[in-house]
Formats: sequence, C-alpha cells, structure tokens
Amino acid sequence: FQVKSENKKTIWNTEEVPEGSEFDDSWDPREKPEYEISFKQHVGTEDVFFGMTGKDPSTACCEDIVIKIKLPETKYSDITLDIQDKVLDLRTPKKKLLLHLPYPVNSKEGRARFLSEEEILEVTLRVSRKFDLINFS
Repeated sequence: FQVKSENKKTIWNTEEVPEGSEFDDSWDPREKPEYEISFKQHVGTEDVFFGMTGKDPSTACCEDIVIKIKLPETKYSDITLDIQDKVLDLRTPKKKLLLHLPYPVNSKEGRARFLSEEEILEVTLRVSRKFDLINFS
C-alpha cells in the first residue's frame, strides 16, 4: 500500500476527505433546527402546454434549491451562514445545522432572507449542473 502524496507523512489524500467534514463537530451541544428542502424550476408556457423543452417535475430539471430553516427565538444578527459547493453550515447561539446538499450549488450565487415574523431563514441556492439535454441554459 503506497500513499501517493508529495508529503510522505500524510496518511490520506485530500480527495478522500469529504467536503464539509471540517465543520462536523459531534461534541457541540447545540440542537439541530427543523428544516425543509424544496426544489424550484422556472417553467413557461412552452413547458406547461407544449412540452417543448423536455422538462419534467423531477429534481433533475430544477434550477434552485430552497431551504427553509426554523430558528425560534433568534435574531438576524445572531445568524452565521457559510455556503460551500456541497455544504450549508448554519450557526446561531442555540442552534447548529451542517447540511450536505443533495446537488452541488454555486456558492457565490445565492440569497438568504430572514422572515422575522415566522422565525424562518429561507436560503435559495442555484444548482450547479453540467449541461445535458435537459439542462442547457
């Protein structure tokens, strides 16, 4: 068994370590908030009535991931949110959420808004896909 690495003292390659594992802290006593993941796609009349673009209701045709996280008794200023290509890391004084996303996202192109009346953080992330017959735009 040989380790192919520039540093001979390295016991694993960086490709073997899953993305987001640096955030995983099993000793953190904060509870995990309730959350809901939904998918969103942009459709027009050519999709609904004519079926011209080949889109279907599956997640393979969706452009955005919407994550709604319930954060009771939390202020907007208490929220720390870090988005990477495959990981969402949310921390507040009372809650912590490390979420491995179902699809890779464009971490630079996303938006979040805090609905203070409902105490929900809504994060919308653009799915980063390779172009294929369905996802060509």
